[in-house]
Amino acid sequence: MVEFKVVVSDPKTGRAYNVDASGGAAGAIVGKRIGDEIEAGPLGLAGYKIQITGGSDQTGITAKKGVPGAGRKKLLLAGGIGFHPVVEGERRRKMVRASEITQEFVQINARVTAYGEKTLDELFPKVEGEEKKEKAKTGPKARVGKK
Repeated sequence: MVEFKVVVSDPKTGRAYNVDASGGAAGAIVGKRIGDEIEAGPLGLAGYKIQITGGSDQTGITAKKGVPGAGRKKLLLAGGIGFHPVVEGERRRKMVRASEITQEFVQINARVTAYGEKTLDELFPKVEGEEKKEKAKTGPKARVGKK
């Protein structure tokens, strides 16, 4: 059975939300390519459309847009996704994933392109850690301590 973690980024707010996709929801993503726009209804985001922007497999190898086919490929890279050169002009042969989403993917990155009726904050309840961070930001900055 296929399982993905879909990281949905909201360009309006700059926040990212994690969605666990398994079964039919994950099956709807398999076979798509990076750059494709899909309906997010199967992921629990009714009325939303998302665009696939990237992904990675269980070993952390990233997918690169524009690489045809499915599976891993060794490419000579001079920069960009999959390789960040240290020396100017450096090139290196690196392993990258092709742009087609397969069952070997673990994480899929996406961004919202069309919004539904409910906001993403309403669809995703806040995590306990986020509430504490927000309270710390709004609370007094002066701190009384013992010396």
